Amino acid sequence: MVSEKKFIMGTYKRYPLSVNRAKGKYIWSEEGKRYLDFFSGLSVNNLGHCHPRILKAVKEQLAKHLHISNLYYDRLQVELAEKLVKSSIPGKVFFSNSGAEANECAIKLARKYGHLQGGKKENRHKIIVFENSFHGRTLATLSATRQKKFQKGFTPLLSGFKQAKFNELSTVKRAIDNNTCAIMVEPVQGEGGVRVASGSFLRGLRGLCNKSKLLLIFDEIQSGMGRTGKMFAYQHYGIKPDILTLAKGVGGGLPLGATIAKDRIARLFAYGNHGSTFGGNPVSVAAGLAAVKLLNVELLNQVKIMGSYFMKRLNGLKSKYPKRIKQVRGLGLMVGMELKGEGEEIVKKCFEQGILINCTQKRVLRFLPPLIIDNSDIDKLVNTLDKILGS
Repeated sequence: MVSEKKFIMGTYKRYPLSVNRAKGKYIWSEEGKRYLDFFSGLSVNNLGHCHPRILKAVKEQLAKHLHISNLYYDRLQVELAEKLVKSSIPGKVFFSNSGAEANECAIKLARKYGHLQGGKKENRHKIIVFENSFHGRTLATLSATRQKKFQKGFTPLLSGFKQAKFNELSTVKRAIDNNTCAIMVEPVQGEGGVRVASGSFLRGLRGLCNKSKLLLIFDEIQSGMGRTGKMFAYQHYGIKPDILTLAKGVGGGLPLGATIAKDRIARLFAYGNHGSTFGGNPVSVAAGLAAVKLLNVELLNQVKIMGSYFMKRLNGLKSKYPKRIKQVRGLGLMVGMELKGEGEEIVKKCFEQGILINCTQKRVLRFLPPLIIDNSDIDKLVNTLDKILGS
């Protein structure tokens, strides 16, 4: 769109698609072309576009009120918070608008905890983060993010973040000192190239935190809400974090972030320590509550089945094109295929064929399809990739 460049800041490299409508697994352009969506708005529309039960909840809330101040009670906030807590860790929730805000809240909680732990002798404020991590674009979360391409031009960044290597526990041990208060990690690095944490690594982090009285923060903004075949990715590993951050899929398609902290951590926030004008907006919460109710055991099991089938089909491509494909990896329906060359051209060719995918880290094709896809959708994508790679 010509006018877009005139009036909107150029922060997004857009594809030539002007969306008219979306439903289920599909998006339609203004010209009427249909696209199979294997990106789900970057794991936001986990249940597909415009799910009827989410729309119903939103319409009912729209007829009541669009916004109230967080100085008053909201029954739906309490109901959604209860469901999130009961499906994750015993504690309390802070609602915000986005993943970056959810992580900001976690960082503030960790620092408050560290100051109280350290007392007068130590300034426990440092948080260990990981190479190739992505935690947001505010200055604090950008400082926690360990990808230089996002940080370029925005220095000086916030101090207090120490880098270690993902899946290498020995580097974490070396990074811990008397000023460390927490470890912050994505169980599956999405923007970092769909890199899955090993069980021994995450269990090792839990052990280190227990030993040194550090907080373990899991950023599940992309991997949460059923994406991996469990409600949250950490549940594959048999451990629990002290703080869990969510966004994207938690709002059912609308802006919503959530920070869940164990009771002993949550109570560190006193009145006025943190806040958000729009956090936990009634309409977003209504959509999120409907979305959470839809994530039942049957659907999560289906995600595991489809994820296994998807990985099998992609590994078939890897065997067929060993000079083009380096590795297939993922968990559930959070899947990446690392190429031996750049992948943007393949994304464009899939777009031309009516399929939406993504490329991250230049070489990793990232697939985040709606959790409602079936074998035929996977076959369509894989067969398309086969033709593109073959040509």
